[in-house]
Amino acid sequence: MSVIYVLLILIFLFVVLLLARTVRIIPQARAGIVERFGKYKETLQAGLNIVVPFVDRVRYLIDLREQVVSFPPQPVITEDNLVVSIDTVIYFQVTDPIAATYEIANYIQAIEQLTMTTLRNIVGGMDLEETLTSRDQINSGLRGVLDEATGKWGIRVNRVELKGIDPPPSIKDSMEKQMRADREKRATILSAEGQRQAAILTAEGGKQSAILTAEGARESQILRAQADREAQILRAQGEGQAIQTVFQAIHDGQPDQSLLAYQYLQMMPKIAQGEANKVWVIPSEITKALEGLGSSIHEVAGIPKDSGGVRHRVDMGSTEPTALRTETDRELSETSKAVEDAIAEAEHAANPGGHPRPADEALDEAIGGTDTVPPADVPAEGSETEDGTTGATPTT
Repeated sequence: MSVIYVLLILIFLFVVLLLARTVRIIPQARAGIVERFGKYKETLQAGLNIVVPFVDRVRYLIDLREQVVSFPPQPVITEDNLVVSIDTVIYFQVTDPIAATYEIANYIQAIEQLTMTTLRNIVGGMDLEETLTSRDQINSGLRGVLDEATGKWGIRVNRVELKGIDPPPSIKDSMEKQMRADREKRATILSAEGQRQAAILTAEGGKQSAILTAEGARESQILRAQADREAQILRAQGEGQAIQTVFQAIHDGQPDQSLLAYQYLQMMPKIAQGEANKVWVIPSEITKALEGLGSSIHEVAGIPKDSGGVRHRVDMGSTEPTALRTETDRELSETSKAVEDAIAEAEHAANPGGHPRPADEALDEAIGGTDTVPPADVPAEGSETEDGTTGATPTT
């Protein structure tokens, strides 16, 4: 019985091995190369495949996907005898598994060597500067040569890229210095141009500012001169009108000796004003005025003897601008009121014991509105009597 069990086990193992040799599963994007007694028989596609066991053998399993291979840096001499290290990346795809298996022993190594030799041929005709700036040209040349050489191997080269071009360290240092000097040169040029433009703009701005300042100063001086001229003209006209008004008012009022004496007495405190005025001289006119204040018999020089009636004002015409006439009328009214007050005060000083007349009546009498005739028995002031004396208003 044990022998039977052993035979059954051996038969089962043989069946399993037979099935394993008969059924072959090929993955997607793969191709299996089948050989029968060492000779190519067929190519298995992806999926489940049946082969003759112990007769057919899957020799190679070829990857049909696009592959990427990076080759280590290779020393390449340029046209100007400089050694540079260039590493490349190759993108290729197997299009014919049979050719890739039987036409070349190791297609990856073959592509690497072909890439290195082709790269030396292309870069050997360029100098360092052209090599560093002609990557696209080198890639196109490599791709064309590799695609043509690998076509019979059942391989298509899709793309070739230069991953890096490394010049010698001394050349790198020189290039960095040259690049640094070139950048410093451009920076200096740009800085100089910027300073020049800034200086030009600053000068133009200063010029325009000076012109505008000068024009403004000129206009200001012209306006200030015109304003000063107008102010001086108006001031002179105002002073002239004031002097004329006061002069005419004094002459219309016909002041007597008592009024002048009172005015002299009012001026005496003003003469003594000031901290430095310790000694001051009394004018002789004040003495005469005091004499006239005590007695109205004597005359003060300069007072007219006869009244001669009210003097008529001479209209000199309005020399003021239209805008100032209202202000002038107001000042004239204030001046007339001041004159009325002065006449009333003078009459009160001349007749201390009498009754003062109203300001309107005194003003009318001063300007000739009412002719005052002295009494018949009292001689007029300034006229001589029969005995040769001068008539004057008696004082109390």
